[in-house]
Amino acid sequence: MPASKMIKHLIPACLLVFGLLPAAQAILPIEKLDSYKGARAYLVQTTSLPMVDIEISIDAGDRYDPATKSGLATVAGQLMNYGAKSNAGLLSEAQIADEIADLGANLGVSVSGERAVMRIRTLSRKDLRDRAVLLASAMLSAPTYDTKILAREKQRMTTALLESETKPESVLERRFRKSVYGSYPLANSPSVQSVANINATDLQQFHKQFYRGDRMIISIVGDVSKAEAAEIVQRLLQNVAQSGPPIAQLPEFERSPVEPLSQREVTIPFDSQQAHIAMGMTAVTRSNPDYFPLLLGNYILGGGGFVSRLMSEVREQRGLAYSVFSYFAPGKDVGIFQAGLQTKNDQATLALEVMSSTIAQFIANGPTQTELDAAKANLINGYPLRIDNNRKLLDNVSSIAWNNLPLDTMDLWTKQVEVVSLEQVRLAFQKYLAMDRMKIVVLGAKNK
Repeated sequence: MPASKMIKHLIPACLLVFGLLPAAQAILPIEKLDSYKGARAYLVQTTSLPMVDIEISIDAGDRYDPATKSGLATVAGQLMNYGAKSNAGLLSEAQIADEIADLGANLGVSVSGERAVMRIRTLSRKDLRDRAVLLASAMLSAPTYDTKILAREKQRMTTALLESETKPESVLERRFRKSVYGSYPLANSPSVQSVANINATDLQQFHKQFYRGDRMIISIVGDVSKAEAAEIVQRLLQNVAQSGPPIAQLPEFERSPVEPLSQREVTIPFDSQQAHIAMGMTAVTRSNPDYFPLLLGNYILGGGGFVSRLMSEVREQRGLAYSVFSYFAPGKDVGIFQAGLQTKNDQATLALEVMSSTIAQFIANGPTQTELDAAKANLINGYPLRIDNNRKLLDNVSSIAWNNLPLDTMDLWTKQVEVVSLEQVRLAFQKYLAMDRMKIVVLGAKNK
């Protein structure tokens, strides 16, 4: 796991699962806008800066990739920046880049397992805002997917994939995901061959099938009125189809069966100075009513950095690893629990035993009241840093909208944290986690 990712897992667990913490002051309300072309839209008005941040979430993530063309959704999203057809004519890669630079705006697309996301950040001044929105509209509705640019970007992806095979963190993450998700589409990762299989026609068909109004959610945060926000939505979607042909339903995820350790643990020889270890299983969605007991419990177990149980047992008491973590990453349709560490190759067996026993004990007994009180205080008191700018507010609004949570989620968050009991934490962990269902991947240890 990359160093940046390891550090990420040491910050409060709420950030990893879009936790929303209570404000000392009144929280800005989320307003629902009128639906347009089947898309849902939401607004939070702020006047602290003359800026507006916009996100378009599209149900067009990697989980929709054909098995032989893994990476298709990612390429379809990323190449939207490299050419589009606007009402005024074709826009080249250079013209798009120049327009973004002239506006002093940010505009880009990213793709994850569940969704593709276009983000726009621009000054709220109407003339500049309109230009940014019209540019985004062209990219969203009519990317050109030029064959020469596609060939170039496929070569870049191939080079990156080959390089990733030399990095233990990347190899571990791919194998762990495959082990946990099994036959579910999120198990798949792009390969050199699957990227080579992608052509321009595939991109056009994927875009036409998935990039349509009834699969989009628009979240807006910034210095705009409700009427202006509605105008933004209409301009963004003016050339987007409202609907399309039925899309094949994703398969139901099957929970991992109870298996003997020999079938749950995978050891991968790798020429590395350290053993990299990951263990976990699928878990809850963000809308699950047990989300808050699991959030608080995981902060105590391995999400709270140096105050966590895992850190105490693995690092402080035994010196087996510099850092160790656990986290829940709940999605809209399926979530995951993961714990991990890096250690010396000759300590891998012991480190895995200590991590496993610490998690097992926590599942069986839960936290102490002192630990629970401290976790609540940390998550609650950290709120101001979680919504202190438009981008963070947009993250929260986007999560609420994507996961179909109540619009007053931010207002209710404090109360939902405060009422969690010891028994709720213990029962939630016992309900959703089980050591005999955990998948374990150890990379490097057996090669030394």
